[in-house]
Amino acid sequence: MTADIRFDEKGLVPAIVQDAQSKEVLTLAYMNKESLKKTLETGETWFYSRSRQELWHKGATSGNVQRVVDIRYDCDADALLVLVEPAGPACHTGSYSCFSRSLDGAARTPAADRFAILNELEQIIAKRDAERPEGSYTTYLFEKGVDKILKKVGEEAAEVIIAAKNQNHEELKWEAADLLYHLLVLLREQKLPLDAVLATLAERHAQKAGAGDKKE
Repeated sequence: MTADIRFDEKGLVPAIVQDAQSKEVLTLAYMNKESLKKTLETGETWFYSRSRQELWHKGATSGNVQRVVDIRYDCDADALLVLVEPAGPACHTGSYSCFSRSLDGAARTPAADRFAILNELEQIIAKRDAERPEGSYTTYLFEKGVDKILKKVGEEAAEVIIAAKNQNHEELKWEAADLLYHLLVLLREQKLPLDAVLATLAERHAQKAGAGDKKE
């Protein structure tokens, strides 16, 4: 399928790199035929440096490699979307994403969507996983590993049960929020996108609807 890609007059094609889990755009780089070939062969991102005029392997010196999940191209076949699992920050500054600043200096705000906070939280957790800032509770969970995260998920699930048994809505909403947060941390640690969970829910709903079962 690489034969379909339309490289420009310099033999390059822009490659938008996106976190496969959080959907955060990590960077914009360029590929030529050779770097695209190496990317497909190794399963890790390779790019072409326009300033140095040479190939470079993302993470070769920093260790922040990007494992390729999928590569897509647009309708004109002149741009690539590279979905990756990053092993650290994408930016040379140490930031999770190269796109961390706004032209007006304002903080980025989620879309007007009742579930927008889940998207934002998933992106923040991905950022903490990549950058591991000192003093962050999320950093602490990732560094302690899956057993600690699982313990917290279990504890928060138990707290949800207790709050519900107590018929305490104030307590229940706080404990449910804690459970959702720790569940998102677990999904990130397991490299399972929230989208995959939502797709499973949609699939189950479609199966039930097809069978005439309208109960959710």
